[in-house]
Amino acid sequence: MVVFFIILAVIIIFIIFMFNSVITLKQHVDRAKSLIDVYLQQRFDLIPNLVNVTKEYIHYESNILEKITELRSLYTKNKDENAKNELNSQYKTIMLVSENYPQLKSSEQFLNLQKSLIKIESQLQAARRIYNNDVTKYNTKISTFPNNFIAKLFNFKPEELFQLEGEDNVEVNF
Repeated sequence: MVVFFIILAVIIIFIIFMFNSVITLKQHVDRAKSLIDVYLQQRFDLIPNLVNVTKEYIHYESNILEKITELRSLYTKNKDENAKNELNSQYKTIMLVSENYPQLKSSEQFLNLQKSLIKIESQLQAARRIYNNDVTKYNTKISTFPNNFIAKLFNFKPEELFQLEGEDNVEVNF
């Protein structure tokens, strides 16, 4: 009887250990995802300044600028994924439009905003790498034996890697 309780205790401790290791990885994924959201929000917060500076130089692209402002508001209020992807696409468009206006590119205010955006883009890429690494570890953990039984038992679901729609389709040169 004592052997039975020892074996039961070992099994329970093993299950607790596996559960805690999966929870730890899930927390890493959640933290990394929230870091990406922070950098996206910082990027989106710079957009109104970029829009105002750009408006001074670009009159006929105002519909692009208005659309960016509208999408930023929609994303900020609702965290709408479609708005995020569209905003990312429009952001790259406005950066490409700036290539056609040498006086805009030489504006000190625009250059400062551009430097801030480059810094945020770099931080966003680093956060994305961290997130995707954490997601890969988590997904591997819940897919491998014997953790896959714990994952099914406690309803752990695989996470998706982070990629902005159209991210690799447009190259932005500053």
